[in-house]
Amino acid sequence: MARRLRRERCFWTLRGKCFCVSYAAPADVTVCHDIGQSVMLDNGAFSLWRAGKPTDWPGYYAWAERWLDYQTSWAVVPDVIAGDEAANDELIRQWPHGRRQAAPVWHLHEQISRLCRLAETWPRVCLGSSGSYAVVGDARWHDRMTDAMNQLCGNGPAPVWLHMLRGMALSGSIYPFASVDSTDIARNHKRPHNNAKAMAERWDALQCRQRWTPRPVQAELIKAA
Repeated sequence: MARRLRRERCFWTLRGKCFCVSYAAPADVTVCHDIGQSVMLDNGAFSLWRAGKPTDWPGYYAWAERWLDYQTSWAVVPDVIAGDEAANDELIRQWPHGRRQAAPVWHLHEQISRLCRLAETWPRVCLGSSGSYAVVGDARWHDRMTDAMNQLCGNGPAPVWLHMLRGMALSGSIYPFASVDSTDIARNHKRPHNNAKAMAERWDALQCRQRWTPRPVQAELIKAA
């Protein structure tokens, strides 16, 4: 009982914030909609993939449908973390809830042309680190993201809302992300000298640059040398 009350008090300090709730751990979806400014419904593919568990996309469709009645909620379209482009395009075709409150995932190991294609027809696109670019923020990841932004944005803003999955550490970065997510607050707010409200306000105060300036890809410089 005491543990539940502490959890509820923690949530109450975060009222008015934006939340991400995963289908793989949906217990807090009601309270997040009760107190949140907006809610991102994550399909849980990454968590299930890491745990070696099967997906249940019909179940996810049904779960998301109820919460998409909230105009401020949006859902991540199902994706295959280690899949090919054809498999992920097929899941996009199967998505039953339209495009206005949804976002497909472009994985960094996929061709950049697919990212550009998704941005032409969807108002929001998620970016997922995968394959050789699975480590967010390492040198190889930065080269790939730089190449992608050069091709997608040119010399200007992103043409769509870009959401960086598992990207909270990139808040305030040069990349034109409109939003990012992380489990940082959920996992670490109980540590000494941490509290959920202060952590959320610190992250909220960091905004990414919204205009992209083309940059050289370091791998290309090394090759040219």
